[in-house]
Amino acid sequence: MLACLMFAALLAWAWLLWPSPGGIDMAMPPRNVWSRAYLASGFTMWSLMMAAMMLPSAAPMVLLHARVARHGGAGGLPSATLVFALAYLALWTAFAALATLAQAALISTGSLTAMSLQLGDTRLAAALLTLAALYNLSAAKRACLDKCRSPLAFVMRGWRPGAGGALKMGLAHGLFCIGCCWLLMALLFVGGVMNLAWVFALAGIVVFEKYGPPWTGTAVAALLASGAVVLALV
Repeated sequence: MLACLMFAALLAWAWLLWPSPGGIDMAMPPRNVWSRAYLASGFTMWSLMMAAMMLPSAAPMVLLHARVARHGGAGGLPSATLVFALAYLALWTAFAALATLAQAALISTGSLTAMSLQLGDTRLAAALLTLAALYNLSAAKRACLDKCRSPLAFVMRGWRPGAGGALKMGLAHGLFCIGCCWLLMALLFVGGVMNLAWVFALAGIVVFEKYGPPWTGTAVAALLASGAVVLALV
């Protein structure tokens, strides 16, 4: 199961690193950001980016689900765990669809550069960083992060047997995960969606927040606020 998760994540990263993924170069200025071809390419890019960034952090939860399902009598590789993982990815795929529409809208208004997919106004970027820093200190963020930090507690409190139960659990975990990370994903527009170093850094922050010590949320908030100050002074 771990090998499958890591292989899927590596495939997603490989796709992102490949020149002109999907046959369309997202770094080329589009003639029409609302065209089917551009939206389809953007959606593919965002979907695989979410898989590359979120699968590593979700691995402990998926592995624990597989272990509990196996000891519950499923045996081998539980199909219920596959349902759990696919439900989790389905929610992040829905998030990718919203991010694609946001990208097209921001390019249309001139707020986002078409080539680097980065916010051109540093004041807007600073405001987004500030919002993310404040959200990191909010009760909503802490509540969602608490659900994601302890796979054992999540499984013990919300275990549901069978494929139907796995579907509900996967959707629940996906919602909590999105509640934790949606603003961090929005920060892709600050450093540039095409900037893979920035993508990798944000993926690292996600893992650091989920499985680091309790003070990591405050540390990340301070880091984001510092970045906002720097951009505001530029």
